[in-house]
Amino acid sequence: MVRLPLTPDQVEAGARVGKVLRDARAGRDLVEIAGAAGISPETLRKIESGRLPTPAFGTVVGLCDALDLPIHEVAEIWRSHTSLRSAS
Repeated sequence: MVRLPLTPDQVEAGARVGKVLRDARAGRDLVEIAGAAGISPETLRKIESGRLPTPAFGTVVGLCDALDLPIHEVAEIWRSHTSLRSAS
């Protein structure tokens, strides 16, 4: 199965989510949070910087758990752009 390229809206949404996760980490050790989420520190860096705009659902769940961040809030940030709402 060929994966379609991300739309600019999806890339923007990934950047918003990355910023929210970075802000939620609030200076806590990146390696510690990545470990608690079950991912590598490099993966967390990529998500936070927007270079990985569509992390796997399990990764997002793990990060939300590690950061005590309600997953529904992260989902709302992802959907906050009109065209993303209509695409789902």
